[in-house]
Amino acid sequence: MTERITSWHKNPSKPTFVPPPGAVDAHCHVFGPMALHPFSAKAKYLPEDAGPDMLFALRDHLGFSKNVIVQASCHGTDNAATLAAIAKSNGKARGVAVVDPDISEEGLAELHAGGMRGIRFNFLKRLVDNAPKDKFLDVSKRLPQGWHVVIYFEADILEELRPFMDAIPVPLVVDHMGRPDVTQGPDGADMKAFRRFLESREDIWFKPTCPDRLDAIKEGGQGDPWDAFANAVAPLVADYSDRVIWGTDWPHPNMQDEIPDDGHIVDMIPRIAPTAQLQHKLLVDNPNRLYWAD
Repeated sequence: MTERITSWHKNPSKPTFVPPPGAVDAHCHVFGPMALHPFSAKAKYLPEDAGPDMLFALRDHLGFSKNVIVQASCHGTDNAATLAAIAKSNGKARGVAVVDPDISEEGLAELHAGGMRGIRFNFLKRLVDNAPKDKFLDVSKRLPQGWHVVIYFEADILEELRPFMDAIPVPLVVDHMGRPDVTQGPDGADMKAFRRFLESREDIWFKPTCPDRLDAIKEGGQGDPWDAFANAVAPLVADYSDRVIWGTDWPHPNMQDEIPDDGHIVDMIPRIAPTAQLQHKLLVDNPNRLYWAD
């Protein structure tokens, strides 16, 4: 694997929607720079550098105030790139780590001091080779006060994962709603299953994110402007408005075939959260409650 991938728009448009003051892009990543922070030998993709300077320039261009930087799978369990980006943010970023389940309490405390407030479990087989539920459950019981677990899976394994997720003793945040088939509409089987899951616990949060992934042409959708996504997701945001956070997913790992315009992604916000109150919860109140409570 030698060819490096560019998955982000080189010149994203300025969104029409203006985020409220204090808005947080609560799901984004950094790649490298490789010279300082090499990629994992187990990485399934090798991206071009997309470091903190690029991320913060995009944040300002799109009209956001802060970021939550989620450790990208290409960096494995070495969180140095994410920690370096947080340190460079002047307090405007927090993070979600990926850890070896055998990490010590001292190691977790170091991550906390560096701005991490959660760990991520990835169950996408195309991105990770091994997802040991027993070890994941063990480390979830040892997290610092106030942390949560971010979990990434596809809709077809939701029921299979339920016993594992039910046993996690801290709040859960589901990346990209567990990748439902949004072309089924708001009452489709995937959305109904996800709603049942949300009803099972009051501390399950989710990210109504990634229209570019979930409503892509190759997924059976129509692509930008992602009408199927807006139609399917808006009712979910309205019904669970205290448990939603939003993010761009920049630099869009593995989206090199259908690179999205980040300005268009931001313009999805008023389509899934049409009122000022919903927008403020989604972008300001909820992410600050989850990541800056201290």
